Amino acid sequence: MDPPGYNCFVDRDKMDAAVQDLGPKELSCTELQELKQLARQGYWARSYALRGKVYQRLIRDIPCRTVTPDASVYSDIVGKIVGKHSTSSLPLPEFVDNTQVPSYCLNPRGEGAVRKILLCIANQFPDVSFCPALPAVVALLLHYSADEAQCFESACRVLACNDPSRKLVDQSFLAFESSCMTFGDLVNKYCQAAHKLMVAVSEDVLQVYADWQRWLFGELPLSYFARVFDVFLVEGYKVLYRVALAILKFFHKVRAGQPLESDSVKQDIRAFVRDIAKTVSPEKLLEKAFAIRLFSRKEIQLLQMANEKALKQKGITVKQKSVSLSKRQFVHLAVHAENFHSEIVSVKEMRDIWSWVPERFALCQPLLLFSSLQHGYSLTRFYFQCEGHEPTLLLIKTTQKEVCGAYLSTDWSERNKFGGKVGFFGTGECFVFRLQPEVQRYEWVVIKHPELTKPMSLEVPAALSPPCRPVSSDPADRLSPFLAARHFNLPSKTESMFMAGGNDCLIIGGGGGQALYIDGDLNRGRTGHCDTFNNQPLCSENFLIAAVEAWGFQDPDTQ
Repeated sequence: MDPPGYNCFVDRDKMDAAVQDLGPKELSCTELQELKQLARQGYWARSYALRGKVYQRLIRDIPCRTVTPDASVYSDIVGKIVGKHSTSSLPLPEFVDNTQVPSYCLNPRGEGAVRKILLCIANQFPDVSFCPALPAVVALLLHYSADEAQCFESACRVLACNDPSRKLVDQSFLAFESSCMTFGDLVNKYCQAAHKLMVAVSEDVLQVYADWQRWLFGELPLSYFARVFDVFLVEGYKVLYRVALAILKFFHKVRAGQPLESDSVKQDIRAFVRDIAKTVSPEKLLEKAFAIRLFSRKEIQLLQMANEKALKQKGITVKQKSVSLSKRQFVHLAVHAENFHSEIVSVKEMRDIWSWVPERFALCQPLLLFSSLQHGYSLTRFYFQCEGHEPTLLLIKTTQKEVCGAYLSTDWSERNKFGGKVGFFGTGECFVFRLQPEVQRYEWVVIKHPELTKPMSLEVPAALSPPCRPVSSDPADRLSPFLAARHFNLPSKTESMFMAGGNDCLIIGGGGGQALYIDGDLNRGRTGHCDTFNNQPLCSENFLIAAVEAWGFQDPDTQ
């Protein structure tokens, strides 16, 4: 068997141990669905030559801006930009944020070529302000390029993709930060055991999740990263979330029960990823990744936009070197022991709840809106105190000292559009929970059972826009919210009955029963299984109320 035809940038001795050229030599398929299956199965992963051909083909087919720098541009500018510098001493562009060039079995000439290509990209893409993933992308593409100029052109096409539905790499700090927040939201929903561990051992779990791209673009060994990149070029950004979630699941499986120090969690995960071959093969990693049944690409896009909007509202659009992780705060900082007081939950319990809320609201601090002990046992007063706040947190303590509640995604003023009748509203971000006698959270049934639904188009006619929302010039405001029930083909409305309120009662969760029902005097309640959350009773099925509280989410900068 002939050895693979490595180019002049590759350390052949290292590559012989990393990749064998055993696979097919040609790829004839053109259908996207078949291409997806072949990518996931690793059809071209065992052939160094075929992988190079497939990469060039897939990258050539990326829809790009009209003017995208090509190989000839590189030939024209590289001499002027590099000058007489030694390639090993070339500085990296600022947009890589001090990310080192991964070796990926490159020889010194190859590592120097990556630096040259990155500097030329910086020259041609002044709008790229933050892209720490790019060194890994360029280093990998250099393996499968005839020369530096071809690698430059390939990387430029990845950056210049102009299909709004096909995001490839983050190119600004705002996009990067919102991706980190989105990853944290996905961990919260799909890796709950790992998330619980991270919250328990990390003073700032967002700092841990902000490292997720580094796991993929830098720490993963070459053979693993190449397999991820095979699928990424076919399926796009969502693949990265899947693989990072799978890594966290494997990390939790291996490290659960072992001591973890708060100040070393990030380093522990990085070390685990570098040595991942001791735990799982590339095939098993991808198998685990694709077993996670994520939201649709468009739903994730809506979540990303919501997170971007939250960051913009806080003025967090560029990296501020003097501020840790963009002034973002997590549960240990958001819920201050010295100024938090509740008649129902302790500081620790509130921090547990705060770890469940969407990350764009974990930026905030709890604000007491209503307390039955302060404002009286009146549902009318409850609504009055809560209207204008979105989201809110409902806490209930029974006379038997049981504690339960709900995270409610939508302003209670939405109830008014039903003309005095009880009608359901809210989104799939709502969830219900109990804290005493034991902790349990129940999310929207569709999250754990996506087979109940098929995603619909997210294009919403203007006539169907909620009448109580003013029309905004911001396109993000005109989109339906993340996990709006109308995005999904549900078998019946019982799977999307999130929250409802009338003059005589308040209801959380419906269909086959109610997760929570509270009477108008805030005196009695009941709980049972409901289709929307597929929950068990949150406390005694019929209960007397000792206290009710509603909490809002306050931006610490506005205090």
